[in-house]
Amino acid sequence: MRIGELAERAGTTTRTLRYYESRGLLPTRRAENGYRTYDEGDLRLLQQIRTLQDFGFDLEETRPFVECLRAGHPAGDSCPASLAVYRRKLGELDALIGQLQSVRTEVGAQLARAELEASAELPGGPEPRCELNWEDDT
Repeated sequence: MRIGELAERAGTTTRTLRYYESRGLLPTRRAENGYRTYDEGDLRLLQQIRTLQDFGFDLEETRPFVECLRAGHPAGDSCPASLAVYRRKLGELDALIGQLQSVRTEVGAQLARAELEASAELPGGPEPRCELNWEDDT
């Protein structure tokens, strides 16, 4: 297939495919007429790259999976380098989850404090004044 067909089937652009070629992730093959040619294996490589990017992997992190596919492994993630990337990514995700849990705890504490403060206000008392003024006084 030619580059336009591959791009359409992969749900990407020809520009992206050329970029992947320049990065060595997609093979560059040309027919006698000079047109780039691709096959179903190339489509599989692109699907693997896109899936990993959807999971938050950057483009360079997809390289071991692409190389694993090229080596003949059907899933692209059973090679030692692919497994190492999975492990590293899980560590990063665990760290992010920890950070988010910490932020959530802080926001929950701030909410509890604010609700307690709001409930302590006397009914019928003055409305709190907001210091933000969205109107331009000029």
